[in-house]
Amino acid sequence: MQRSFLTNLFLLLALNLLVKPFYILGIDAGVQRAVGAEAYGGYAALLSLGFLLNIVLDLGITNYNTRHIARHTPLMGKYLGGVAAMRGGLMLAYAVLTLCTAIALGYRGASLGMLGWLVLNQALVASILYLRSNIAGAQRFRQDSVLSVLDRALLIGAVGWLLWGRSGGAPFRIEWFVWAQTGAYAITLLVALLLVRRLSGPVRVAWKPAFGWVVMKRSFPFALLILLMTFYYRIDTVMIERLLPDGAVQAGIYYQGFRWFEALNMLGYLVAGLLLPMFSRLLQQRADVSSLAGLAFKLVMAGALGVAVFGSMHAREVMALLYSEHLAEATPVFALLLWSFVAVGATYVFGTLLTAGGELRALNWMAGCGALLNIALNAFLIPRWQAEGAAWAALITQVLTAAAQVVLAIRLQRVRGIVEILIRAAVLAGSMLALAFWLDRMELSLILSFGLFGAISLALAAATGLLRWTDLRAAWLDRG
Repeated sequence: MQRSFLTNLFLLLALNLLVKPFYILGIDAGVQRAVGAEAYGGYAALLSLGFLLNIVLDLGITNYNTRHIARHTPLMGKYLGGVAAMRGGLMLAYAVLTLCTAIALGYRGASLGMLGWLVLNQALVASILYLRSNIAGAQRFRQDSVLSVLDRALLIGAVGWLLWGRSGGAPFRIEWFVWAQTGAYAITLLVALLLVRRLSGPVRVAWKPAFGWVVMKRSFPFALLILLMTFYYRIDTVMIERLLPDGAVQAGIYYQGFRWFEALNMLGYLVAGLLLPMFSRLLQQRADVSSLAGLAFKLVMAGALGVAVFGSMHAREVMALLYSEHLAEATPVFALLLWSFVAVGATYVFGTLLTAGGELRALNWMAGCGALLNIALNAFLIPRWQAEGAAWAALITQVLTAAAQVVLAIRLQRVRGIVEILIRAAVLAGSMLALAFWLDRMELSLILSFGLFGAISLALAAATGLLRWTDLRAAWLDRG
């Protein structure tokens, strides 16, 4: 299983590093530059509002389905027909709840129109993720890898032409970006449907109340977990936009730093998506998961710490690569969110393991406390420090919830060797910080400094024992 993890992780990262960084840092950032911080901030707040109620679209069915199909792949066709009918009703409920919530929050006119399109886009994305859960659960990781980048590749082509390929015409509008997403998601959904149909065989879509009730009952703990975690991932932008007099501008400033966090978060999500079916199958076979969890944690920590150290040391220079406005305000947001990603990396490993093991009760208590803490911190810090206050709230919440998940994984899943990995990671972080300060005094260009930092950091990871060649070779040779 470790060999399968490494090979499929390499393919996932290769495809996504080719596509998603350019989409987020080129296309998405290009849209913000074209329409301005205020217009993009309004869009970002509406997008976050759509995310907050996104769980109604799914009710945890996707995560439950990944775990279930990994254990019982031949039942895919039976579940598809019953779940497809359920999802239509969930989409309608999501649309009504989201629009009513927006009206209650004071949104009117054009904002509601844009939110309607974003609601449709979220419904398409949720359907794609559900279909991908069947593909990943069946261990068809290469097909899932291609689907993970297809929508972004289509958006790069469409929005890239709208931004830079047109000659003259009307200025770029934020609505064009939203409509391009609709088209890209619709095409990706069709491709995913064709791939799943080949795996499942004949599917008969039918409304089955008894079946739907059983599925919703089993998936509800997954739904609650996703809802609570979404709150402390996405509530910040909405609270910034609603709490501050210049809320739309401050939300746009926050998103300048958050965009990098989101790019990294996509890579972490891919690791979790790969680990969930693998952990589920290992646990069903009553196999030890310590080796796979330890390998994933080492890889995530080595990469996340390197990004956080270098990025925070060169925060203003990195931000200046994409933006010329609001750099002073956005730079500390960016630096703080990079360190948040280190904690999020641990969540993607151990939260996924706990989900695969069915430890939903403990996870939901953790996520509930995290959501309440994050809302309280945002309410206190945003009026005082604006966008930077939201970044501090995110960092504190992510560190504490990640620590809780590590402890839960050690106690509930008997994962061994984690304390040793944490010690080695702390030593590596200190070594990287010393290296970054040394390189900074040499006054090198950003690209040369990054190259030297990356090369020496790999040697430091080996020297501290966090990433040893012998361990990677053993994992590669493992065919278990």
